[in-house]
Amino acid sequence: MTVRRTLPQRRRSLVGAWCFLDSYGPDDVTVTDGMNVARHPHSGLATVSWLFTGSIDHLDSAGNRARVRPGEMSLMLAGRGITHQEYSTPETTVLHGAQLWYALPDATREQEHDFAHYAPEPVRGPGWSLRVFLGSLAGSTSPVDPRTTPLLGAEVHLEPGAAWDVELDPSFEYAVLVDSGAVRADGVDLPVDHLAYFPPGRQTLTLTTTHDGGPARLLLLGGEPFGEDIVLWWNFVGRSHEEIAAYRAIYQHEIGAGARDGARDGAGDDDERTPPAEPLPGVDPAVLAAAGFSSSDAPRFGPYPDDQPAALPAPPLPNARLRPRG
Repeated sequence: MTVRRTLPQRRRSLVGAWCFLDSYGPDDVTVTDGMNVARHPHSGLATVSWLFTGSIDHLDSAGNRARVRPGEMSLMLAGRGITHQEYSTPETTVLHGAQLWYALPDATREQEHDFAHYAPEPVRGPGWSLRVFLGSLAGSTSPVDPRTTPLLGAEVHLEPGAAWDVELDPSFEYAVLVDSGAVRADGVDLPVDHLAYFPPGRQTLTLTTTHDGGPARLLLLGGEPFGEDIVLWWNFVGRSHEEIAAYRAIYQHEIGAGARDGARDGAGDDDERTPPAEPLPGVDPAVLAAAGFSSSDAPRFGPYPDDQPAALPAPPLPNARLRPRG
């Protein structure tokens, strides 16, 4: 399946609390494998599944099951930890959508997990329509509490020849991802599948399309600058290399893969010290202690039905230390 990652990128790690954006498809899943993502973990973040075409099934370690369809948001708040899987449904022939994550602040990132499914009603204006799945825009407000700093997520449709002056919150930074169509923002062309960034301070953003360019679809994201540096690695968001190493070790232990298998400390310290008796078999207590954790911080990711496919093991940590970015 064709996947395009536009956040994080070299020049930008966050837009508000948004820290990750993959868009995918449209793919003919009768030819490709479609979405086939086995059980994997998340900590310190929330995931948003948003579809344009097709459907996917969600299952997580909290027992939540949901079918995600176009125009419906599936929001999984990982909090301190959760595992889940997502598969395109058998009846799906074409799959097209986006996977988004946002970071949770210190105040909520160690809370328990949660799940929400929300189908926003469309809001229409002259030449445009939108669905707001998180936050508020154009008089539409999502009822879902994201447990993070104020943010916005919306799908926008523009008719050929449209011109819409979008009223913005000047305290927010924004990003636009054009999925299809010829779109301009304040007179500047926005290429398809590229993320355009707009810093705080704007009152409006004028989105236009040409008469001969066909209809357009885009994602409009925004939020107050997050104000915290994060470490994003694999499926975890932490605040330090040590926290990420601890999340990895606990997850490996919980799926029976072995915490030390492929792990590296990233500090160039490869001594073979003998740790004290381990509170969790296979989890080095020094790894937990370095992150400020204890045995009471595990388990984190929850039990899973035995009849489901095997979990994905975590990849090895990099040789270099993971560094926080804002």
